[in-house]
Amino acid sequence: MWWLGVVWGVAAVCLIAAAVLLAGVGAGASGLAPVKTFASGESVTVPIDPADRPAVYIASDTAVNYACEISGGPGPARLARTADAPEVTEGETVWQQFLVINASVKGDYRLTCVDQEQAPVRYGVGRDAASVGGGTGTSLLIGGAGLLAGFIGTVVVLAGRAASRKRLAVGG
Repeated sequence: MWWLGVVWGVAAVCLIAAAVLLAGVGAGASGLAPVKTFASGESVTVPIDPADRPAVYIASDTAVNYACEISGGPGPARLARTADAPEVTEGETVWQQFLVINASVKGDYRLTCVDQEQAPVRYGVGRDAASVGGGTGTSLLIGGAGLLAGFIGTVVVLAGRAASRKRLAVGG
């Protein structure tokens, strides 16, 4: 029966690791929060490296209708909407990723975001939350693998015990 403790211990470690990874994304995971920030209507030049998987973030207390565009740079670039990206907290500011920057070539690009709201809105460029090893998908895989190992281990141990009892009963 001690094998059951080992199997479920491994499952617990996997679930804890998944929870830590998942919490790390929402709590300002390293390198995600915007480094360069700007206000509505400002145009900023941002260094974009496709390998860094850059993203555009917004910090606002209210819903915002926005329009962003990217131009310049040594190659073509476009902005694509993201869905279900986690919030990133940096100090007192809560950032929400809403766009990813798809650029084909590393270089300096011009980014502008505009909104019509009267509320204070800040935009920023950081890394795509999906690019972090501790993303939601990774957390779910690790947690699911731990649970699956626990259930399979339980079935194997209990089936082995039942087979052992049958052998002893027949041989006895």
